[in-house]
Parts: sequence; C-alpha cells; structure tokens
Amino acid sequence: MKTVQIIVIVAFELLFNACNSSKTNSTTTQKTQKTKRISLVKVIEPSNGELFTQGEPVNFTIKHINDTIIPDSVILFINNNRIGATKTLSKSFETRSLRLGKHQLKATAWLNGHRQTASVGIKLKANAPPKQYGYSIVNTFPHDIEAYTQGLFYHKEHLIESTGQIGMSSLRQVEIETGKIIQSVNLERQYFGEGTTIYDNEIYQITWTSRKGFVYEPETFNLIRTFDYPTQGWGLTTIEDKLVMSDGSNTLYFLEPKSFAEISRIEVYNHVGPVNQLNELEYIDGKIYANVYLTDLIVIINPETGMVEAEVDLSNLLNPSDRHRNIDVLNGIAWDKQNSRLFVTGKNWPKLFEITIKRQ
Repeated sequence: MKTVQIIVIVAFELLFNACNSSKTNSTTTQKTQKTKRISLVKVIEPSNGELFTQGEPVNFTIKHINDTIIPDSVILFINNNRIGATKTLSKSFETRSLRLGKHQLKATAWLNGHRQTASVGIKLKANAPPKQYGYSIVNTFPHDIEAYTQGLFYHKEHLIESTGQIGMSSLRQVEIETGKIIQSVNLERQYFGEGTTIYDNEIYQITWTSRKGFVYEPETFNLIRTFDYPTQGWGLTTIEDKLVMSDGSNTLYFLEPKSFAEISRIEVYNHVGPVNQLNELEYIDGKIYANVYLTDLIVIINPETGMVEAEVDLSNLLNPSDRHRNIDVLNGIAWDKQNSRLFVTGKNWPKLFEITIKRQ
C-alpha cells in the first residue's frame, strides 16, 4: 500500500513541476514579448541641440527605419506634453508659447502593442536683441578695497554685503555714506562667500563650491541655521515668496526659502544664444538684474521667459586713478525700493556708485 502511495505522490510532483515549468516558461515568454525592443522610427530633423528663434516654426520630421514595417500609430510630444497623433512623416509646430532654452521633442511609435520612442533636443533663443541702456552717476561713496564683493542688497538704510575669497569671506553691514563696517561675521576658512539676500526678516548667504548656505538674524548676524543645495552658488535675490539663485551658468533657480528646494527654473537667452556667467542678482520692478561675470554688463531679465530684455553697459565707472593692483570686476547690485536708488560696485573697488539707468 505504501508503495502505491509513493508512486502516486511522485507522479503528482512530476505533474506539478511540469505545470509550474510551463507557467514559468509562459510568463518568461510574455515578459520577453513585453520588453522586446523594436526599431520603428528615427528623427531626421531637427538635429540634436539645434538652436531656433522663439516663434520660429520647427519642422519635426521622422523616417521609418524599415519601409516594410509601418507603425500602427505615431504620437508626437514636446517636453512630455502630447501634441497629437500624426499619419505623416513631418509636422510643423509653433514655438511662440514655449519658454526660452532647452526642449525635448519625442515621437513614440506603436506596433502590435509594442512601442519605440525617438527623441531630439532643441534650444530656443530670444526673438529680439536686448535694448541698450546707458547710465549716469548720481553719487559716489567710499568702498572697502579689501571687500571682494559677491552679494549686495539694501536693508534699513544700510547695505548688506557678502564678500568672498578663502579665509577672507564675510557678511557685513555697511554704512553707505562712509563705507564704515557697522557689524560683520566671518565665515570659516573653508568657505568662499557668494550671494546674499533677505526673506521674511532672515538673511541668506550662499557659498561658491561648498554647497552650503547660512541663515542669519539681520539685527545681530547670529546664525539661525544652515542649508544645502546641489549646485555651485553665485548670486541670490528674492522674488515675493521665492529665492532666486544663479550658479554661473545661464540657469536661474527658483527656490523655496525654508527648505531651499527647487520650485522651477528658467534659462536665460538673448537673440544670439545662452547668456552664461550670471553672477550677482537683484530683483527690481518686476525684472531680474544680473551681473555678467568678467564683463561690465548688467543684463535685465524677464523672470517669466528668461529673455534678456536689456543690457546696461557700465564701462568706465572707475577712473584710471581708482585702479590698483588687486582690483577686480564689476559685481554688486543693490536697490533701495523706497527711494528708488540703485547702487553698484565691484570686487575690491574703492568706490560704491549710486547711478540712474538711461533708457534710450
């Protein structure tokens, strides 16, 4: 009797294993079919990274990789936003509503439940050159030639200035008329100070490559907390309930102040292409003013589109007699909103200037 039972059990196990093997093979086959790579279409135009003018139509042309294998459907996307299905191999679309900068075009082809996506990147530049503005000097004030100015803003009749250089970085409150340092705090030696701004009665200061920032009490400069971020830090300003930071590229990051998490970003372009080396920032009357590192230019940026709407050429602010061995480039923009006063200076400059912009 036991022998019969053993035979029955063995037969059942063999049958069970055979069924499981069949199911496993079937599942594996199904998975293989689902993940099977197919090649249906490729992008002919535009070329990857091609630069277009905002508002210019873009021809998006694809080609069947094998003329004997025709997809059931092809769906086009811009930045993961569906444009629609197309039965032709070429479609033209407008770029007037797109932001400046990088965009991704995708064509997703389907055949018998399988899909393949071909993509290409394009860039949009501004559709008009920036207006060219001049300046006139209203007042000239002394400025500490040891101050390697990285950030600047106006607060309660004084300037708050962030200075850089390893071992020399600081945050300071400065009397405008005399250049006198009223109070200051030095950063630890490993930090290279960069931009600074104020939000909700707290002063924010970033650093260059350490990816570390500091928040201070504005009356005492006591440290409240620190924060981290994933890029270099260059300039910093405040727009309503957001901070805006530059990192030396043509990208501006809009950040949530308490967490410093990124909310959005814009890419800054003029009519030629990207405007890189964006440095110190200031928000004035709905526009972002930015120093362009290693130049005498301030660019005026539309914060919604990233377009450079105007340039201010601040060449020849300094007299030849103002220049000394350690003098460096223009950097530092501060706006006294209540009195409509605009202040500018530079790294190790002996002077701070109050200027007005001549809108020609």
